[in-house]
Amino acid sequence: MWLALSLLFFLLPLNVSSFRDISTTKTCFQEFSDEKYQFNSSGVYLTLYHPRSLCSPAPLPDLPFSTILVHDNSRVTFFQARLSKNVSTHPGSLSQELATIPLNPGTSVGTANYVTRIGLGTPSTSYVMVVDTGSSLCWLQCLPCSVSCHKQAGPIFDPEASSTYRRSSCTTSECSALESATLNPSACSRSNSCIYEASYGDGSFSVGYLSRDTLSFGRSSFPDFIFGCGQDNEGLFGRTAGIIGLARNRLSLLYQLAPSLGRTFSYCLPSTSSSGYLSIGSTKAGQYSYTPMVSNSLDASLYFLRLSSISVNGQPISVSSASYVSLPTIIDSGTVITRLPSAVYSALSKAVVAAMAGAPRAPAYSILDTCFKGSSSTLKVAAVSVTFQGGATINLSANNVLIDVTSSTTCLAFAPANSVAILGNTQQQSFSVLYDVGNSRIGFAASGCQ
Repeated sequence: MWLALSLLFFLLPLNVSSFRDISTTKTCFQEFSDEKYQFNSSGVYLTLYHPRSLCSPAPLPDLPFSTILVHDNSRVTFFQARLSKNVSTHPGSLSQELATIPLNPGTSVGTANYVTRIGLGTPSTSYVMVVDTGSSLCWLQCLPCSVSCHKQAGPIFDPEASSTYRRSSCTTSECSALESATLNPSACSRSNSCIYEASYGDGSFSVGYLSRDTLSFGRSSFPDFIFGCGQDNEGLFGRTAGIIGLARNRLSLLYQLAPSLGRTFSYCLPSTSSSGYLSIGSTKAGQYSYTPMVSNSLDASLYFLRLSSISVNGQPISVSSASYVSLPTIIDSGTVITRLPSAVYSALSKAVVAAMAGAPRAPAYSILDTCFKGSSSTLKVAAVSVTFQGGATINLSANNVLIDVTSSTTCLAFAPANSVAILGNTQQQSFSVLYDVGNSRIGFAASGCQ
């Protein structure tokens, strides 16, 4: 398993020192004072924040974009291993009470994920969490942190302070379901508590007790929510409390809320200067154009779709239709840079360079080899449209096509893929993306964050 939206949940108190100036601080406080959970019979609506937004409740450190690309590549490498079923293990040692179980590679959530908030326990406390479409198990750090906890924004969950908390035993159905959710086997403690292990491609991991407690969104609550209570949490998790998974697995947030809300969720991934949303259960009918979810035996939990064409300034790029389906393609909220089959990427790069012939070129930047001097906001950027099976099309804005890697360099936000193509979050930003799992389709709508 690994982290994909991934999205981060909001946690008080707010650290005012993280904001750069007074005007921004006032704006952020206004957003937080206005922010409310919206819940009705059709679903729950939460606010999302970009991980590097000045208003993020758990802002990530200012990292060079080259570091972000390194972590992005690690995530993609794990997807490749996962889909080839070549996920190796290596030993990891825990306390005697937790037992010793193997660790598998995955991907960290240090740079690519978005934020919102949930409540857990009775009484409920709010926690900052990563929300990830590429992972299933939900977990957060728990006291007493018997091995290790990373620094997080706000208090660490205390099981003893919640009247509705309980551990899952080794004989429960959720314990048996762990391996399909995490790609790691469960273990059993001396006290018959089920032990989970979630591990990621850069060596980050969380290990602890599988548990149940009440999940809440404002005044609405869902009892017996299954999650991991992490006792050993190490790696690049930023200042988040843990992970919320939205993949296609019975232990994911989506499937656990499905009896009440249905198997549908949507989101709009915001830029660093705006806020977006995560909506579970509720949709706006007639707003979306759809592409089928593609079944793939390589991994039943990921969201597969199929590319059919890409156009630059209204003209299809010069590549065969077979090239688009030469690799399996997934949509992922946690991958920053979209990966395309090599022939498709090469044709797209050439077409964009030709369309921007007047823009001065810049040297390659890390894995990005089509770069220009300037920024996406100052250059005349080629219009790129991506079309999927069934006709669903996203017409990309300049910020979806190019990504600023330094103050003076911007690059095409696409890269060639080796064994799996991925529609990443740069291309998804500002679109409303609907995952209609019940009807096996994915929808796209423009101006989704408004």
